[in-house]
Order: sequence, then structure tokens, then C-alpha cells
Amino acid sequence: MIPASRLGYRITSRFVRTYFGRVFDNPSKVFDERILCPELQDMASFADGIEYIVEAQQRVAKQYFTDTSYELACPPLKVVLSIMAHGNWQGKDQSHPEVRAMFNRQTILDSDWYRQRLISKQAVDVRLWQRHRDYLTEYCSRSTHAAVTERLKLKERLSDSQERLAFCRSPGYLDRIRGTLGVDPSLL
Repeated sequence: MIPASRLGYRITSRFVRTYFGRVFDNPSKVFDERILCPELQDMASFADGIEYIVEAQQRVAKQYFTDTSYELACPPLKVVLSIMAHGNWQGKDQSHPEVRAMFNRQTILDSDWYRQRLISKQAVDVRLWQRHRDYLTEYCSRSTHAAVTERLKLKERLSDSQERLAFCRSPGYLDRIRGTLGVDPSLL
């Protein structure tokens, strides 16, 4: 069994001309028809090429497990890395319906991984608005800054920052930011 699906998307001669022409004087000499259409090779060469790709993917994917960065990956990427490194994910191959379902947007949005990203974003935003509030409170409390405080309407801004902080702390905040990238929890 040769996993030819590992080839992924095809690079066309048009793509080579358009993008590799910026790097190479004559890209069609570097990426000729034999490279762009590996399936036109003899079957043994084609199979060997696929096997080299699979071995390289396996070697790289295992590094994610070794350095524990696998744990930080989003659920679909974990699936891909598991399949690349071990040939399966929880005993299922890439064509299994459960594996295919991992790549739906809703599956990611409903995952614990994504929820943790939103909770981290909330924590970052709460800290930001606390800093804003604390700075404005301290600045407005100085009698030497009374004129500037009045001119720039800093008391209104302080009130706005307190409202924003309260909103960031509210349970509805997570619903409000759903669909955004959130924040990587490892950065907290």
C-alpha cells in the first residue's frame, strides 16, 4: 500500500512560473515536468518517492512528541501529527469518519483546547484593563494633574475603563470573543 495521498496539492507549471520565477532565473529548468508530475515516472520510482516523503513526515512528526509541543497543538493538528508519526490516531486512520470530523470548524470551536484559548484571552484582557484603570486612577488622583485630567476628560476614560474591565470579567465575554483566535495558554 503506497500512501499517495501524502503528496497533497499539486504544484503546477503556472505556479512555478509565477512564484518560483522570483527566485530562479529559469524555474522550469529546476522544476521540470518530471518533478511536477511524479506519477508519470515508472511505478517503482514513484513508490520510492512516496516512501521517502512518508519517512520524512514521520521523522518530523515524532519530534513534536519528543519535545512535547504536540500537547500545545490544536485537535486537528494533533490528529495529523499522530497519523504522520504512528500511522493512526487512537487506532483510526485518516479516512475514518471521526478523524474527518475533527477538521470541521464547529468541532474546533467546541473543543476544550479552544475554550482554554478563550479563557486565556479573557485573563489577558482583564489584566490589560486593570492596568489602564490603575494608571488612570493614579494619574487622576494627583492634584498637579487636575488641569490635564479635566482637559482630556480622564475621569470619563477612567469610568469607561472600569466598565470595560467589568465586561471582560463577565461570563458573557467568552461568548463575545467566540470565533476569535484567543490566546495561547502557554503564554500566560
